[in-house]
Amino acid sequence: MQTPVSKLKVLFLCTGNSCRSQMAEGWTRHLRSEVIEPYSAGIETHGMNPHAVAVMAEAGVDLSGQRSKTPADIGQVEFDYVVTVCGHADENCPVFSAATKVIHVGFEDPPKLTEHVPDGEEKLAVYRRVRDEIRNFIESLPEGLASAAKAPT
Repeated sequence: MQTPVSKLKVLFLCTGNSCRSQMAEGWTRHLRSEVIEPYSAGIETHGMNPHAVAVMAEAGVDLSGQRSKTPADIGQVEFDYVVTVCGHADENCPVFSAATKVIHVGFEDPPKLTEHVPDGEEKLAVYRRVRDEIRNFIESLPEGLASAAKAPT
């Protein structure tokens, strides 16, 4: 009889939990759910970004059941890792338990990069690029977490 393997609990954290952290959670659930229990949150909540939802759906990942939340909304979860995916979250990361390893893996912010671009293919191309960069990182997990880990400060 096989012993059940404990999944790593990983929180992806960004400013508003509307785009990058949501993509990371979705990709992790889609690609690594056998070894990682993914969560996402923001320093604050900005709601789900419809362009992020759309480009993830194109890739076969459904974010429609996810919602924008803060770590407090998640409740008492002992995370193994917190991955900040934007500089603001890295600089303003809440304090987690001493056992939690905090790492920063930054990705560009599609809403900021496209704020003056009208809706359409040009805007979606930026979201797709960042989506694919996040997928590449998620594909390196869980090994990529251990190699990038630093002690909480």
